[in-house]
Order: sequence, then C-alpha cells, then structure tokens
Amino acid sequence: MNVGHLIASYGYVALFALVGAESMGVPLPGETALVIAAIYAGSTHNLSPWAVFAVAAAAAIIGDNIGYWMGAKGGYRLARSQGHRVRLDEHKLKVARYLFDSYGPRVVFLGRFVSILRTYAAFLAGVSRMRWRRFLVANAAGGIIWAGAFTLAAYLAGATLRRVSGTIAIILGAVAVVVIAGVVVAIRRQTGKLSARAEAAYPGPLE
Repeated sequence: MNVGHLIASYGYVALFALVGAESMGVPLPGETALVIAAIYAGSTHNLSPWAVFAVAAAAAIIGDNIGYWMGAKGGYRLARSQGHRVRLDEHKLKVARYLFDSYGPRVVFLGRFVSILRTYAAFLAGVSRMRWRRFLVANAAGGIIWAGAFTLAAYLAGATLRRVSGTIAIILGAVAVVVIAGVVVAIRRQTGKLSARAEAAYPGPLE
C-alpha cells in the first residue's frame, strides 16, 4: 500500500479512512498516514495542518467508538470462536477484563500511542465491558493529543524530514526494537501476577 500516493491523491478522505479503519481494529497504517499527511502539508501546502489534525482526531475518536461498540455487542462471542487464530483464549480475555476494570482509562489513553494497542484497545475495551463514558473521555483525550502531537511534529519537520527520512527510519527502527523488547520483558514478568489476579477476580467462564 502506497500511503503517500493515497494522501497525495485523496487527501483528507484517505487520511480519515486509514486512521478510522485502524482505530476500528483493521490493521492499516493510520499513524503513518497522519505523519505523511502532515509532512505533505508542511512541504507542499496542499493540505492544511489544522484540517489534518481535525480529520485525524475525528477519525480516531469515531473509529475507536465503532470498535468499542463492535466489541461490546458481539466481541466476546467472536473472540471465543475465532480467538484461537490470534492466540486469544479465555484466560487472556480474563486478563484483558482485569486490566480494563482496574486501569481502563490509562490503557485506552496510552494505547493510542502504541501500535498494537491502538488497533485493538477499543475493541477489547468493549469486550471487557468497560463503561462507555469512561472509555469516551480517555479515548477522546488520547485521540486529540495523539493527532495534535504527530501533526505538529511532522508538519514542522516538513521537507527536512523527507530529506533525512532514511536515517530517521533506521534510528526509529532501532529504538522500536529496544522499546518492544523492554515491554515484552516487563509483560512476561507481570504475566503470572496478572493471571492470578484475573482468575481470582473472575472465577469460572466470563459468560
């Protein structure tokens, strides 16, 4: 998928579609589309940075809410029947329920800035029956700050970012590897504790 071509050809429509779909749970490059749109706005001025920010924020909030309601209405049954395809079983659903019950707003807010969580946090929040009002506040705050921060940074970088994009990609890739490795280690250390707490909180089947 050539995201740059889509942004150059369809502008705000492509940005809204990619960010919204990713937020709903479809693994598409929504954040990449936001960065490219902001760079495009800064280097060509064919797009407005304010409009890029508004479109991305709206798409993130709307897409997340659709994902939330999909999870709330039929997500548990879908996860139980098809979850084995992505290694999602009853035990992991209990851990997710425990996390959203205990730390829901923080998970939703911070999830907007983490690629895997950005795609699935809203759906899992619905599956885990997080209260919608709590979800909406954290979701809106995360979507607005995420869109604003990435739009501002990429827009200001503009053409300069394009010239050094190869070097930046290498640096970001290295940083991502280190961060992901750290997160994996931390999760593994906490998995046992979280599992025990989740089982104690929700003995037996979830539904």
